[in-house]
Amino acid sequence: MEDPKKEALFERTPIPAAVARLSIPTILSSLVMVLYNLADTWFVSMLQDPIQSAAVTLAAPVLLAFNAVNNLFGVGSSSMMGRALGRKDYDTVRRTSAFGFWAAALSGLAFSLAVVAFRGPLLTLLGAKPENVESTQGYLFWTAMWGATPSILNVVLAYLVRTEGASLHASIGTMSGCLLNIVLDPLFILPWGLNMGAAGAGLATFLSNCVACGYFFVLLFVRRRATYVCVSPKMAVPTVPILRGVLAVGVPASIQNLLNVTGMTVLNNFTSGFGTNAVTAMGISYKLNMIPMYIAMGLSQGIMPLMSYNFGARNIPRVRKTLSFAGKLSLSFLAAMSAVYYLFAGDLIRLFMKNPEIVAYGARFLRGMCLGTPFLCLDFLCVGAFQASGKGLLSLLFALARKILLEIPALFLLNALFPLYGLAYAQTCAELLLSFAAVAVLLRMLRRLEKEQ
Repeated sequence: MEDPKKEALFERTPIPAAVARLSIPTILSSLVMVLYNLADTWFVSMLQDPIQSAAVTLAAPVLLAFNAVNNLFGVGSSSMMGRALGRKDYDTVRRTSAFGFWAAALSGLAFSLAVVAFRGPLLTLLGAKPENVESTQGYLFWTAMWGATPSILNVVLAYLVRTEGASLHASIGTMSGCLLNIVLDPLFILPWGLNMGAAGAGLATFLSNCVACGYFFVLLFVRRRATYVCVSPKMAVPTVPILRGVLAVGVPASIQNLLNVTGMTVLNNFTSGFGTNAVTAMGISYKLNMIPMYIAMGLSQGIMPLMSYNFGARNIPRVRKTLSFAGKLSLSFLAAMSAVYYLFAGDLIRLFMKNPEIVAYGARFLRGMCLGTPFLCLDFLCVGAFQASGKGLLSLLFALARKILLEIPALFLLNALFPLYGLAYAQTCAELLLSFAAVAVLLRMLRRLEKEQ
């Protein structure tokens, strides 16, 4: 069944209107996700206990690792579905979505079992010290041991629904869980509630992700006659072309995320050597820097269905116009945000912790991190275009270059040259070099595709 409204959005709607319709809900949901991430840090920091705050920071790489599965089956399936929609191959769309859903569900279960089995070595790897092992384990109990599957399915279902143009519904589903998390956090964390500390933040996250998944299940049931997204187990066995198409984009995207986890783990281990206050300050700075980063990511994810569809339909000029408009918009806005962060870094850190040492650490960390944000937005757009076109190998090469060749070596070098404070500039150095290379490769790829037409 063909949907003229969906075809009009992807094929004929003016670029600014199409980008706005697809990306604004995604950006809003990304901002709510940032608030949801900040909520754990905010309410735990209200305890004014650096040990509890450090637990949330130290556990962050594990939650970030969920995105390896999200990218494998969310980004991979979304790219495959979008290109199939552009070819009007609706059977492939249904089979791809069913495969992505069930593969993500089973992966989430395996993730939980792995955390339970190896929690001791995992805590050591994360950089937990004797004084914060218990609080870190309490946070992981709910977010990873129990919460991996609903957390992963929440994001993967949003990817699948967004692919056919239902960006608003995808965002409502994601935001419903995030908003509930913000409401539950003080009840579970603070002394006037259940007084669970960091473990309470984890419990709130688990329950909110379950509610978000429930929204998507109800949505798919109500729209079952009007959607191409399918979660039937009968359709979940993939054909060889579907498996190849999903993995070609999903595996590089997943490896990219695992490299991000590696980078964050290295960063936390370096920082933990300078004490709990330094870890807390780095965690607050990182969460604040996630706001502009998630705006850039939301725009990139929002326009991915538009690019995938038009790559599948071989409409390269429309892809080029989409990237040009999105790049100018994102770059100008994020440059302004970076300036605000740099000027008011100390005041922003002070919103979370009043400890003078933490504020001093955090202000210097945040200034180093925010300088790379404008370059990061260009990198996100380029990698999103590579994924939308099915060029997963290109996105993998840039992920390897970012972490293995640039960022992780920069962490070692800058920490040696400027102990502790140099760590905050590693990502900025990597993104500065990588963004120019990504833009050059993308322009060359688009020119080649236009010549082939």
